[in-house]
Amino acid sequence: MRIKENKKLEFGHTNQVSSNQIISFLDGFSLETTPFIANKINNFSEFVRSSTTIFITFLPGSDYKDTIKTAKMINDQDLIAAPHFAARSIASKNMLEDYVSRVTGEADVKKILIIGGAGKKQLGPFADTISLLETGIFDKYGITDIGIAGHPEGSPDISDEDIKKALLLKNQFSETSDANFFIVSQFCFDTDVILNWSNKINSEGNKIPIIIGIPGVAKLSTLIKYSMSCGIGNSMNFLKKQAANVLNLVKTQEPNTLVKKLVNSKEILKKNGVTGIHLYPLGGIRKSSEWAYAIMDGKFHVTEKSFKVNY
Repeated sequence: MRIKENKKLEFGHTNQVSSNQIISFLDGFSLETTPFIANKINNFSEFVRSSTTIFITFLPGSDYKDTIKTAKMINDQDLIAAPHFAARSIASKNMLEDYVSRVTGEADVKKILIIGGAGKKQLGPFADTISLLETGIFDKYGITDIGIAGHPEGSPDISDEDIKKALLLKNQFSETSDANFFIVSQFCFDTDVILNWSNKINSEGNKIPIIIGIPGVAKLSTLIKYSMSCGIGNSMNFLKKQAANVLNLVKTQEPNTLVKKLVNSKEILKKNGVTGIHLYPLGGIRKSSEWAYAIMDGKFHVTEKSFKVNY
């Protein structure tokens, strides 16, 4: 069962946030792209700074050979490519091994993220991420860092109880693997949902560090579209309130207020095992990068409820 509103934990917040705390909070953020988008970008390093992790999403119908090509390009640009492995989109164990052997051999990938995959259609023997892990193929080819998905607002493809069981199984597997494990959460707009979720999964036995997913810079209409496809409830309620003003639909939204609220709760997040931030660049990777680096360079000023970025 999802956390009911009347069972929601109450967290104290303050508005005493400094510029340095906001900068520190975003330090080490990651981004993501698709092979299709990457083909349109000559050089990520023109707007993404060295050693930044860029996850490469694997959508249904994708060709993993395109992912390998994209990973090589990203790593060659002094960035860190972290391709997705979508369990239900992998047709066979042979395909999985070919994908892993080539992405590590040709693109020198060491970091990945494994997911079940969008929808319930299963192309091969892998119904979920634990079945991928149990092949031993990632350890065999020297993957050092393995990310798994987190769901602060649940998932339309799996029940809350099954999510809980799967996370505990992944925790058990992480203790036997040579790789370091981490969780990357689905994007969320509600600070208290993030705090409650991270507290809840840890109280249930999770010991894997958590990276919080937050939306990058995008139009409200774009955020609503992605939220609907991901089935995230509380975030949709938040967005609908924003959309009451029709002009907001075409207005570019920055996650400044959300970031400030999260910084207000940094001690709770740290206690809950949160170690970083992942930006979902739903409105374009360049826009979200420019926003984040403007903050990292101190080009913003803190206001009472948020902060203003000066590009």
